[in-house]
Amino acid sequence: MSEINRSLLIVKPKQPLLDWARSVNVDAGSRLDEIRQDTSSYLIPEFESHADQMKILAWCLDFVFEEELNTWSIDETTWPRQRDMDTFLEWFDAEFHSIIFDLAPDLPLEHVDYGHIKDDENGEDEPGSNGHPSSNGH
Repeated sequence: MSEINRSLLIVKPKQPLLDWARSVNVDAGSRLDEIRQDTSSYLIPEFESHADQMKILAWCLDFVFEEELNTWSIDETTWPRQRDMDTFLEWFDAEFHSIIFDLAPDLPLEHVDYGHIKDDENGEDEPGSNGHPSSNGH
């Protein structure tokens, strides 16, 4: 067993997301506990403190918010205009887990590049947006 140099962000919808999803998608779950059972997980850089968690969330906010909305509607005109940190935290619970063990180290980790990732001004990979204009000043 080995530990990998990543942490984990798990994003779980709250009631405002479900209310919006129902308004744009007739197939949206009928109960919050149903749609919180199998939620998205994101490998993120390692962190040491709560302050680090918030920096990481700010770093990937646009990308994660858009991915979560896209799950329910690909029609961006239905997406909420306000997609800032406050709205994200109103619509989602963000769980951070600092240690990730690889229980299948003999199987290679594979990456699929969707072309979303771009370099920021510091030369670091940044999730950024999925190519959409930022609505929160990022």
